[in-house]
Amino acid sequence: MADDDMLRLEAQLCFPLYAAANATIRAYRPILAPLGLTYPQYLVMLVLWEGDGRSVSEIGSSLHLDSGTLTPLLKRLEAAGLVCRRRQVADERVVLVDLTAAGQALREKALAVPKAMAGRLCLDHEQVNRLRDDLRRLVANLDTDAPQD
Repeated sequence: MADDDMLRLEAQLCFPLYAAANATIRAYRPILAPLGLTYPQYLVMLVLWEGDGRSVSEIGSSLHLDSGTLTPLLKRLEAAGLVCRRRQVADERVVLVDLTAAGQALREKALAVPKAMAGRLCLDHEQVNRLRDDLRRLVANLDTDAPQD
């Protein structure tokens, strides 16, 4: 590829990833609206539905988010009555996040979300799994602390 061609938008990997991320979030909006959740809030709830009582740092690690981004999300979820935050007794620097009864109950309604999104993707199960696995590898490769050439 010629040097000039390397700077063409269509030659970039970053742009289709960016556009796909934006399109995905837009597709989730109407599906999540009846649950009263934004897409980032939905991700936090997914982590908590997997295991309640997680620390803010554990949630951040799972979602690749720093506490500066995560704290406002948690405050909004708390204001909505879906989670509560508390300091860990053994180490008050650690903030734990628990689901409320309403947050636990919302899980039942959220079971419809993956099915609704599957209908929007127009991909078969194997294609979805392959794409998800490829994207996980990409994230893992980019998140390493190894020096990049």
